[in-house]
Amino acid sequence: MRRHPRRGEAGGHVTSEHSERGAEVGRRIGVGLMYGLWKPRVLGAWRVPASGPVILAVNHSHNLDGPMVMGVAPRPAHFLIKQEAFVGPLGPFLDAIGQVRVDRSTADRKAITGALGVLERGGVLGIFPEGTRGDGDFASLRAGLAYFAVRSGAPIVPVAVLGSAERRSRLIRQVPPLRGRVDVVFGDPFPAQDAADGGGRRTRKALDEATVRIQGKLGAHLENARRLTGR
Repeated sequence: MRRHPRRGEAGGHVTSEHSERGAEVGRRIGVGLMYGLWKPRVLGAWRVPASGPVILAVNHSHNLDGPMVMGVAPRPAHFLIKQEAFVGPLGPFLDAIGQVRVDRSTADRKAITGALGVLERGGVLGIFPEGTRGDGDFASLRAGLAYFAVRSGAPIVPVAVLGSAERRSRLIRQVPPLRGRVDVVFGDPFPAQDAADGGGRRTRKALDEATVRIQGKLGAHLENARRLTGR
């Protein structure tokens, strides 16, 4: 298996030595914080494959969504995170726990290489396919998710985070009410491309078709998650 370069060398931000250890540390910190400050209700976590590469496709309506998924997922995850979040002491911390910074203003080759490296090593890559925080309804997907899924062959697990943006805490306005319930619903894994339609193609048309397919799957999962949770 190809050795992934160390940070500072050409090609990526994460290393095989530090990323998995760091991501596991991040998961443990997330467990303590998320369950200590809120009341996560997690449904379907058993659907996440126990081993091998997998992509978590998470809706995004609040900054809490990423940390919440990191804390409740059954495996340590490496999220693609905008580089603007890597400021002050938070930057070294995010690097240490194996997260992948991405420059959204350009085709960030280092981020692409780092993310693909996570999947090549059989890790879990977390992506907000909408590209930025919004209504969290998967209504507008960027092509990045399809690219990583098609390029790596990793299955996609849809994840719906519900309740993180419904209300604000009176003490800390930027977060949901402390000890409030946040639902996280994991869906069934699925491939980006339908094998019956010639899966494995990497043309622009194939990526566009994969994006449409993925959006349909994610939208259906979100609707089901809302029915299950009553949100």
